[in-house]
Amino acid sequence: LNIFASFSSELFVIFACCVYDEKYFLVLAFSVSEALSMFMQAELDLEKGLEMRKRVLSGILASEETYLSHLEALLLPMKPLKAAATTSQPVLTVQQIETIFFKVPELYEIHKEFYDSLLPRVQQWSHHQRVGDLFQKQASQLGVYRAFVDNYKLAVETAEKCCQANTQFAEISESLKVRSTKECKDLTAKYSLETLLYKPVDRVTRSTLVLHDLLKHTPSSHPDYPLLQDALRISQNFLSSINEESTPRRQSMTVKKGENRQLLKDSFMVELVEGARKLRHVFLFTDLLLCAKLKKQIGGKSQQYDSKWYIPLSDLNFQTAEESEPLPIPQAPDEELDAIKIKISSLRSEIQRERRANKGSKVMERLKKKLSEQESLLLLNSPNMPLRVHNRNGKSYVFLISSDYERAEWKEVIREQQKKCFKTFSLTSMELQMLTNSCLKLQTVHQLPLTVNKDEDESTGLYGFLNVIVHSASGLKQSLNLYCTLEVDSFSIFVNKAKTRVYRYTTEPKWNEEFEIELEGSQTLRLLCYEKSYNKAKMNKEDGESTDRIMGKGQIALDPQMLQGKDWQRTVIPMNGIEVKISMKFTSREFSLKRMPPRKPMGVFGVNISTVTKRERSKVPYIVRQCLEEIERRGMEEVGIYRVSGVATDIQALKTAFDTNNKDVSVMMSEMDVNAIAGTLKLYFRELPEPLFTDELYPNFAGGIALSDSVAKESCMLNLLLSLPEPNLVTFLFLLDHLKRIAEKESVNKMSLHNLATVFGPTLLRPAEKDSKIPTNPTQPITMGDSWSLEVMSQVQVLLYFLQLETIPTPDSKRQSILFSTEV
Repeated sequence: LNIFASFSSELFVIFACCVYDEKYFLVLAFSVSEALSMFMQAELDLEKGLEMRKRVLSGILASEETYLSHLEALLLPMKPLKAAATTSQPVLTVQQIETIFFKVPELYEIHKEFYDSLLPRVQQWSHHQRVGDLFQKQASQLGVYRAFVDNYKLAVETAEKCCQANTQFAEISESLKVRSTKECKDLTAKYSLETLLYKPVDRVTRSTLVLHDLLKHTPSSHPDYPLLQDALRISQNFLSSINEESTPRRQSMTVKKGENRQLLKDSFMVELVEGARKLRHVFLFTDLLLCAKLKKQIGGKSQQYDSKWYIPLSDLNFQTAEESEPLPIPQAPDEELDAIKIKISSLRSEIQRERRANKGSKVMERLKKKLSEQESLLLLNSPNMPLRVHNRNGKSYVFLISSDYERAEWKEVIREQQKKCFKTFSLTSMELQMLTNSCLKLQTVHQLPLTVNKDEDESTGLYGFLNVIVHSASGLKQSLNLYCTLEVDSFSIFVNKAKTRVYRYTTEPKWNEEFEIELEGSQTLRLLCYEKSYNKAKMNKEDGESTDRIMGKGQIALDPQMLQGKDWQRTVIPMNGIEVKISMKFTSREFSLKRMPPRKPMGVFGVNISTVTKRERSKVPYIVRQCLEEIERRGMEEVGIYRVSGVATDIQALKTAFDTNNKDVSVMMSEMDVNAIAGTLKLYFRELPEPLFTDELYPNFAGGIALSDSVAKESCMLNLLLSLPEPNLVTFLFLLDHLKRIAEKESVNKMSLHNLATVFGPTLLRPAEKDSKIPTNPTQPITMGDSWSLEVMSQVQVLLYFLQLETIPTPDSKRQSILFSTEV
């Protein structure tokens, strides 16, 4: 680099290589400054990778500390139990103790040694620091885990029998205290013995994932690289060699005549009872479906379930639309759901602050209780998709599900089990009570599947944009009309975000369609394949279920480590014999929300709106008029218009056509999916160098919407609106009228005024980067609190305010003259 720096900037560094039969040469020429820039960028990328390596190791240390506290909690009662075993009143025999706590001391010693060796190396960190030998040594000791896993089933069964035979041991095994870690000194947690015994089983999988992450952020030239490769190989071979019987067994209980009733699946669900939503815990056993309610804890008593109803699987049917009357489903306004999400975000942030400040456990417990209440409300009011079941006597029950994926999952498991169930039966009140009492111990889902229950080191999800290319599908046995839909979660509720075109009559559909999906704390991407039904006689389903048949479904975890690079990540999602190939690329929120200054004099995207309207001699940009006209022509009744993603390649094609003033753009639009046109319009507003509401007036709009006096608020908001530059004002009023017409069709397109404000609010108001409160440091994590911050919701509220106004009066009838101008 010093030699290069001494050269004149006019000199060039030339690289040439023979690429084909000595006839063609690839010649790359760089100026010295360009070469220096490339070297410096490479150094910077390497520096970032090594910094991430340290973060991964810091996370491993924190995880090891937590794991050690779990093992310590297991060992704590072992010593007094052993001491008592030699007395005249033993709690357990020596043999029982050795069976239950088999290999736990050895596991503790292995991980204690690993932690004690790793800690000083991370504390004295440099990018040349070596840790591979520690991971290699730990991998070589997996034989201890093999012994533990092989004994796991016997250990749990022995513990269960001992609990039934000895009340003293039962009390001990239900409240094992785990010491607080450095990260959360104010917290003490209680775990059951069975839960803690499962921790080492779970650790095997986690250790393999951790090694994968660490290897990914270790340069291939680093001395650790071959050692970590070897450790990962040993770990993966060990994991794959574990027999399926060693994985956590399905919970079971013995019923009369020696039969074994097993729990297949359980979940918190919403039941619709006489028009009201009720939160239930549903248990699917091998012979029946049980709906129960978790009773409130009173006076420190342990939790209990109250049975609401049950149906033997041999008597259960899924009610069809032809057998059902239209089902009115009470729905909470979108504003209420968003308000709950804001409270959840705020409480989570407060809990994080309290944890960092090491405040008292009482404060933390109070905050967690409030958080649990809000999450219960969100889970209770969010799902709107019905799942009907009825028994042979015709009695019907209705659950509300959040997505087609979950509804299909429940139906599949039940129908598969029904093939093995032929006998009908009824339970006596005593049998039903015994079954319900067993649910507390058998449950696999212990708490609401929302944010309060995540581990301390678990990610709260991704924020930004996920680009997904759905390439193709293989494995179909017959030619079908096939399409796919994509779902992602936000606050643990799944929403349909994109849909491919129908690929007609083939066994190997090749969509190759790209979608841009906005993520709000998302952790999972789901993909469903449907066979399109063209039978018009079946189109009038009343229960909200699609007439199209689900051919397959699968999901993939959105791993921040895997998606943090700029490259596309290609993967295959297996589903019921079908394999769908997809590619993914993630853009984090701090980059996706940037507004860029004008980069070009021509075109319309990324160009100031005043420049475009002046050039076009119009008051509303041509692109806005064309998009709105086409959407109003054929998209007013499209479900999820503006919310469901259009095909990214179609959006880019339209962007190019508008930028190059292509005369055939109207013909292109008429042939494209209407969601792509909606996506093009949103992209145009998103790429404006300055928001439609301008950087200068944005703080005033945010302040005006917060005013409590309605008269003062209306005066302020209208005056601010009329202060916008004319092209901005006219374009906004033009768009506003269109959005109101969209909302008039809400019963069909499912787009309320609030939904539209949520989609367009940040797009129209989000200020340029220099004025935004959103962090710009790429290393700073984007939290759920940031996502649903007051700033973002303020942007939504501003647009919603104008959408809800019946008219926007102006003193000089300026608006009327503008909207009916021939120039528009």
